[in-house]
Amino acid sequence: MKQYKIKPTKKQLEVIKLYWKMLKAEQDKLWLRIGELERAMSKETGIVDLEFIQDSMFGGEWVGVGNVDRTMSLLQGETLE
Repeated sequence: MKQYKIKPTKKQLEVIKLYWKMLKAEQDKLWLRIGELERAMSKETGIVDLEFIQDSMFGGEWVGVGNVDRTMSLLQGETLE
């Protein structure tokens, strides 16, 4: 078993846990905002259920825009920039 040089103290672990919770709260806000953007994009274009697409194989990179039912071809990010 690997021996690690750094082992957080109880106090340090509490600080780390606090920042972890803060990260999760920011992540929740981001996902809410992304959902708002997707709904607004759908409403303004008239295309049902548009969504921003992430590629889970490559670190969650945003790759384009498509729709939930996959009845529209993916609009690649490169063509949207």
